[in-house]
Amino acid sequence: MTRIVADITMSLDGFVTGPNAGPGNGLGDGGEALHRWVFAGDPADDRILQEGTQRSGAVVMGRNLFDVIDAPDGWSDELGYGAHEVGRPPFFAVTSTPPERRRLTNLDFTFVTTGLAYAIEQARAAAQERSAASGRELDVVLMGGGALIGSAVAAGLVDVLSLHVSPLILGGGDPLFRDAVRRELVQRDVLVTPYATHLTYEVG
Repeated sequence: MTRIVADITMSLDGFVTGPNAGPGNGLGDGGEALHRWVFAGDPADDRILQEGTQRSGAVVMGRNLFDVIDAPDGWSDELGYGAHEVGRPPFFAVTSTPPERRRLTNLDFTFVTTGLAYAIEQARAAAQERSAASGRELDVVLMGGGALIGSAVAAGLVDVLSLHVSPLILGGGDPLFRDAVRRELVQRDVLVTPYATHLTYEVG
């Protein structure tokens, strides 16, 4: 079964970026420390990252996040989703208007103008196709930003919520659950490292 997995890092006070996030300042003011766990080299953190990317059959993101990673200081062959772990999956960006041009022409991007739910369905079909070809169960990963993941959880579109909580209080920025609605979660896993607390929930 293809799962829809929302996977994101946040601060202890619930922000996924610092203030003033955008192209050229992707994680906002002071937000780089959120992802220290990705680059610190801790074996447990590395395992979490590798397992997540290896199960990625397709990835969904919002337009703001796409603009950040497509900026000149964004993703490259050495920095980006699954750059060192696996071949990169197809990406689906939710937007009202596709970009006229983009820098990341070496990646498989589809721009979906018909809403988040339809983008997830397109990504699910792509992940299922890759699962059949590889003989492995692969997920659809919602990688952000925070507004997209918060909306997906609120709409009941998420099966698994994977949070990486950084030991950091940002005091401002983009919150993960800006317009939250009540959801019952079942906690499935907790892993604590020096750089993050990794939490896995099933979303009811």
